[in-house]
Amino acid sequence: MKAAVITGHGGMEVVQVVHDLPIPQAGAGEVRVKIRAAALNRLDLWVRLGWPGLNLKMPHITCADGAGVVDQVGAGVTAFKLGDRVCIDPTIVDPDSPALLTGLENQSRIHLLGESVPGVGAEYAVLPQRNLMKIPDHITDSQAAAAGLVYVTAWHSLMTRGGLRAGESVLIVGAGGGVNSASIQIAKLAGAKVYVVGSTAEKCARASELGADISINREETPEWSRALYQMTGRQGVDVVIDNVGASTFNNSLRCARIGGRILVVGNTSGPFVELDLRQVFARQVSIIGSTMGPHQDFVKVMNLVFEGRLKPVISAVLPIDEVRRGMEMLANFDMFGKIVLEV
Repeated sequence: MKAAVITGHGGMEVVQVVHDLPIPQAGAGEVRVKIRAAALNRLDLWVRLGWPGLNLKMPHITCADGAGVVDQVGAGVTAFKLGDRVCIDPTIVDPDSPALLTGLENQSRIHLLGESVPGVGAEYAVLPQRNLMKIPDHITDSQAAAAGLVYVTAWHSLMTRGGLRAGESVLIVGAGGGVNSASIQIAKLAGAKVYVVGSTAEKCARASELGADISINREETPEWSRALYQMTGRQGVDVVIDNVGASTFNNSLRCARIGGRILVVGNTSGPFVELDLRQVFARQVSIIGSTMGPHQDFVKVMNLVFEGRLKPVISAVLPIDEVRRGMEMLANFDMFGKIVLEV
């Protein structure tokens, strides 16, 4: 079986395409999918670099997101049949997890495809049937693969955890990443006024095309938190979504109104932040962490994609043989939206 893998932890040299992996077989309650498209996430860069406690069997298959066709079903599978086109919920939950009864299974011990378990950047992948969802005919494999992780992450953070309401204002820190391009659309769909901080004029323009009401180019306006504060009549915004981390978090804190919420969904610039706690308690700001989302949120947001109310943003479609090039584009922030690999 052909697959995009890492052969160890390190630089781009560990990213390889191999042709000799065994084809997996579907067990009870499982479905084998012949993958047609897989999508990269910044997660793939972190896994490539590795961290203490991450012990993977090498070679390790990349990619949390994918779409394809059912080509084998295990015993007890009733929801899918051979030939069904499906997309993949990237969150794997232990079948005996009590959290499955709560509808918030992402608040338990989970496994992400491509992270602690093999991903779907391969010719075939075997998944629990609960992780699959049928794709309508008008949605392409690339569109379905591009939506998964970033759309469920954005939906869960903004809507489920953040409780975003119509008429509120949102600041999205960063414009080009998959979660951010999804967040812009979801916030607009919810009826919010959307501010975006982008790294270039081009990315700010793309954010405006997606629906951002006001874009701030930090190349031209390095003191963007001050600019945002002035734009809002010295009030700040109701919600800030920040997946950048160390280099932006204190600015994000300054942008939140009294009683506002900051949604922390990542840390691309680093995880450690020194805070002035007076800014938190005196201004009654809520800092809300969010990662991934339960299957019910995956279904909600994917149905919005299928209905055309949300549109996955694809920066590039590459053959799987160019997975290293795709990772380099991610590492250099040389994209707007998702990078999809055709398998």
